[in-house]
Amino acid sequence: MNRDNIRVGKIMLLFWVAVISIAIVSCRSARTIHKAINKKDNTKKESSADSILTIKKTMSAIESRHIDFKTFSAKIKVDYEDSKGTQPTITAYVRILKDSEIWVSMYATVFNIEAFRILITKDSVIVLDKLNKEVQFRSIDYLQQTADIPFDFKTLQDLIIGNPIYFNTPITSYKQVDNKILLATAGTIFKHLLTLNNQDTLVLHSKLDDVDINRNRTADITYDNYDSRNNIRFATYREITVSEKNKLDVRLNFKQYDFNKDLSISFSIPQNYKRK
Repeated sequence: MNRDNIRVGKIMLLFWVAVISIAIVSCRSARTIHKAINKKDNTKKESSADSILTIKKTMSAIESRHIDFKTFSAKIKVDYEDSKGTQPTITAYVRILKDSEIWVSMYATVFNIEAFRILITKDSVIVLDKLNKEVQFRSIDYLQQTADIPFDFKTLQDLIIGNPIYFNTPITSYKQVDNKILLATAGTIFKHLLTLNNQDTLVLHSKLDDVDINRNRTADITYDNYDSRNNIRFATYREITVSEKNKLDVRLNFKQYDFNKDLSISFSIPQNYKRK
């Protein structure tokens, strides 16, 4: 495995952390959110009372779409492109015991070599670097320090599962545009613009914006190719674009996934691995 492949492996080592970063960093300035909400189009106009009722119904529909589960497993093809061009594809295997453990194994697809294995709990992170035969023990704060954003185990869990994150603040704007619903929220840290399908209230697009408009980072998350199993609607394709000084594109194709199957997680550490 050459240095470029090792570099990509190390980038993907914190893959889910990177996705968190991408998901909750800035997605244009606050002006962009207001521009999207106030754009002239075929908007359905309602009275204030009707609008409040519509918002309540929409929020209720979003809550009904919330994915609740006991276990989750998936095989994900990860395509990654940065300023240096397209990078080798990564295959990620993920297992989740709800509110307990997240297990991730990442393979350099072209070589079919497991490069990293990660175990995340509510208070700790263990990383096996199989390329260099090293193991790192960190607190859960390690993820926040790496991503430079505030989040917890549940936020990471929801992001992988496909539940909206950072969407528990009051609605500041609501608008129907053609066959889509635009909802904007404003928290103490982030502003969020969520786009839903008007027909079935599935999440189509998510934008989050730092309240601090001096942060010159932008991001877009697209959810697509929804599949339905046992009354769960799951987006099997996610596309994430983030740009600051450089542009980063990540595409996630869920090749396999299962909810609520019998699942166990084991995480052994070879004795010859160097501790860090």
